[in-house]
Formats: sequence, C-alpha cells, structure tokens
Amino acid sequence: MQLFEDTSFFILLILTAIPAIVLGVHERPIRRYGFAVSILFVVLSMYKKPSGLLYLAAYCLLEWALIKGYVRIRTAGGRDTFVYRLFLALSLTPLVLYKVTVSPLLQGAPHIFGFIGISYMTFKTAQMIIEIYDGIIREVSSFELLYLLLFFPAVTSGPIDRSRRFCSDIERVIPKDEYLSMVGDGIYMLFKGLMYKSVFGAGCYALLQWFGMGRDTKSVLIYMYMYGFYLFFDFAGYSLMAIGASKIFGVNTPANFNAPFISKDIKEFWDRWHITLSHWFRDYLFSRITMAIISSRKTRNKLLIAGTAFMINMGVMGLWHGLEWHYIAYGLYHGILLTGCEIYQKKSKFYRKHKKNRIFIAVEILITFHLVMFGFLIFSGRLGALIK
Repeated sequence: MQLFEDTSFFILLILTAIPAIVLGVHERPIRRYGFAVSILFVVLSMYKKPSGLLYLAAYCLLEWALIKGYVRIRTAGGRDTFVYRLFLALSLTPLVLYKVTVSPLLQGAPHIFGFIGISYMTFKTAQMIIEIYDGIIREVSSFELLYLLLFFPAVTSGPIDRSRRFCSDIERVIPKDEYLSMVGDGIYMLFKGLMYKSVFGAGCYALLQWFGMGRDTKSVLIYMYMYGFYLFFDFAGYSLMAIGASKIFGVNTPANFNAPFISKDIKEFWDRWHITLSHWFRDYLFSRITMAIISSRKTRNKLLIAGTAFMINMGVMGLWHGLEWHYIAYGLYHGILLTGCEIYQKKSKFYRKHKKNRIFIAVEILITFHLVMFGFLIFSGRLGALIK
C-alpha cells in the first residue's frame, strides 16, 4: 500500500477516520488514536520491505537518543558549539548515508537507511536539535517526538511541520464546532488534492509523454512546461491531501503551496513553492550563514553576504534532492537567480521607480514564470540527455 496512492489506502483512511471524528465531536483527545493509526499506515506501506522497517526503527531510536541526550546536556548548561555540531551531524548522518548509497556513485550498493520519509523526518529532528541549542526547546516528550516523526499524512513528502507547532495541536482540546469545521475543510482538501494529482497532474504527465519526448525545440518546450505543471499538480495535490487528512486527526499541518506561478520574482516564488521546505532552509540555514558571515567581520557588503548565503543555501537544497548533477545544477541555478534578484532590486533605480506599476508587475510575473519552468527542465535531468 502506498500512502495517498492506492485505493486500499483511501478505504483504510475512511475507516480509520470514523473513530477520529467520533473522538473529535465528543471533544476527546485524538493524539493516541492518531499515533496508533500512523503506526498502522507506516507498517502497511513498508511491510513488503522488512529491512525498511528495521531501518526506520533504528532511525527513530537513534534520533530519540540524540534528542533526549542533547536536552540533558543543554539543560545542564552545556552550550558548547562542538557538542552541538556533533549532535547535529549525528542526526543528519542517516540521511547522508542514504543519499550517498542511492547516488550513481555507488550503483548496486545496499541502500543504507532506505525507508520512506527519512528526508522529511530528518528536517524535523534537525530543527529540534537546533532549537534545543538555541534554548527554545527545553524538554521533549518521547511520545510527541515519535508521533511527530511517524504522523502518517506527512511522512513521505511533507509538508514539514515544526515540533512546537505540532505538539501544541495534539495537546489542545478542540471545541466541537471548530473540529467539525476542520473536518469539513479536511474533506474538501482531500477531494481537491485528489483532483489535482489524479486529473490535472496525470493529464500534464500524459501530454508530456505524448508530445514532449522528441529532441526538437517544440517537443522540449512542451516537456519543460508540462513537466513544471505536472510537478505542481502532483506535489500540491499530495500536500492538500496530507493537510486534509491531518485536519481529521486534529492537526493543522501548514500549507505547502500558494499559487507559485503568479510570483513577481524568484524570492516570492520560494515563499509560495514548497513553502515548508523553503522556510526551513531560510530559518535554519540561510539566516545562520548570514549571521555567521556578519559575525566574522570578513565583509560588510550586504549584497555579497546575501549572495554567498543564497548560493550555499540553494546548493545544499540541490544536494538534498540527490547527488545527481541535475539536482546540484538546479540548486545553483536558483542560487544565481536569487542573488541576481537581490542585486537588481537593491541597485536598480528602474525597479524602484516602476515596481508598483501594473504592467511592470505583469512582465515580472511572466519572466519569473519562464525562469522557473527552465529550472524544472534542469531538475528533470532531461537537459543533460539533450546535450549529449
């Protein structure tokens, strides 16, 4: 069974949602039932690969030990940078091992920590270790940690929730009227997401296959735009279904997309596309790189600082997708676009003069749209095949 893919998943979702709704209507806590359902879905989605379940169990045990151990160290007054970096590196190690063993560099190698959801789980555990270091998180419940990691709607592809926000949701007793409104919204989002993924996304993919596989310019352009729309409808559809299912189980999982193709510039695009991922990188990588450069006093040039942070931030994001060249190139491409956008908006008198003009905004949206679509062509790996 694949989450949000198979008919069997949706049948089981309906069956497991009924007790959750009964609990919610009676203003009873849903969290323990939701945790049991999450374990059921995760096990059923991985039972054909026992090694994946073993890796998942080992991963959860490792992250639990790291987070609980680091909380004790930090509570005792230990804000040692080396210890923090060591714990953060150990938390990231399973994901790094997985990305390396599935890369073309090690073809045929066993996939270490090969289980669904490792990427998105790692974002959550890394966030917790960073915030423990910052003193924002002072204690961690074992139950809340495991529920956060295994919460079935967001296991495979997010959206990436933050631990403090998630925990505040599952601990809150939701009034009946508010919960019924959440259920209504959740059902609507489930159907909308299913339409996005199964109708629009599948339609774009079919057009891509029928008309976009040639090597001539027309075929490449069809492939580029249809692939971009396919990515959006497929991923946004999944995200909508994940958010919808979350609401039924009493969790307001954050939005992941907000009309990204009407963005005025590439910075706005990353505020609208895969929002939980881009904001995670903004908060826990980009801002910290910026502060580190400023603290080092090696330069006071704000554009140089921003450009360096953009390139590192997006380069790491590209590596996170995979070690294949097209993922890395995609990240660096967006790093260059973000840097160029920052320089243009800060230095251009023409931009400052016309930025509120409707025609100028329309042209911005059009240019940004085409730049984004070309980025998706890079991401797909098709560009490399055409160059060969």
